Amino acid sequence: MTVPYTEILVVGGLLLLPILYESSHVFRYHLKFFVYYFIVMFNSVLLIPVFCLRAKNVKNLILASYFCRWITALIGIRWILRGSDNLHEERACIIVSNHQSSLDILGMFNIWPTMGKCTVVAKRELFFAWPFGLAAWLAGLIFIPRVQKDEAKVIMNKAAEKIKSDKTKLFIFPEGTRRNTGQIHPFKKGAFHLAISAQLPILPVTFSRYYFLDKETKRFDSGVVIVNALDAIDTKGMTFGNLDDLMENVRDKMSASFRDSTKEVLDMVHHNNLCSQKNL
Repeated sequence: MTVPYTEILVVGGLLLLPILYESSHVFRYHLKFFVYYFIVMFNSVLLIPVFCLRAKNVKNLILASYFCRWITALIGIRWILRGSDNLHEERACIIVSNHQSSLDILGMFNIWPTMGKCTVVAKRELFFAWPFGLAAWLAGLIFIPRVQKDEAKVIMNKAAEKIKSDKTKLFIFPEGTRRNTGQIHPFKKGAFHLAISAQLPILPVTFSRYYFLDKETKRFDSGVVIVNALDAIDTKGMTFGNLDDLMENVRDKMSASFRDSTKEVLDMVHHNNLCSQKNL
């Protein structure tokens, strides 16, 4: 009885995977992102019929988080949440966070049960990345056009009215573009303009640096991320004349949190490496 060549190739490929994973950081980088995106897309297909039963309900995102948060164990990331009481409080607010990678979404999946009712502002192009885009729309994500600023303002103002009446949190990445460069980059004004206009508090959240990830060298190792939810900053009584000061205040607080949490993580990793070496 002859064994089909396809079966030999499949078995050989499976046996080769662990070797490539351990020996090639480029292969490991692409495999981890493939696993991440594939599972998210697969879960989107599973959840779309469920989301249709309560379309545009942001609580669908909490359900999605339970389906997706376990991906972190597969790709070797551990998330540590600090300041959970600030996130858990049921209130309407604008959450602003630094933006380093698409892994930020995975980090959000891990803290969504704590955030409770929360939705996200995303660029409209993401809607067309089906099935994820359709599932996200059904889960209540707010898609805005990047170029058409007038339309974006109308969408955001309507969103502010709804989150205020429903006591929902609105998650925004004010840097706009994701950059893993070890610093908090200048903010765009949209989130802060909205917070002042609707008189909603700003709740800063920082993700410590993804030291384990490097897009240029295609490196994606295991790692730890500290997610720090800071105290909310009240905007009651503020006018647009306070906009620049508010942005500077928030960015200063987030930069300090980002710097401190990144140092803590790196010290933690260094300590663990020393302990591992002593045990050898």
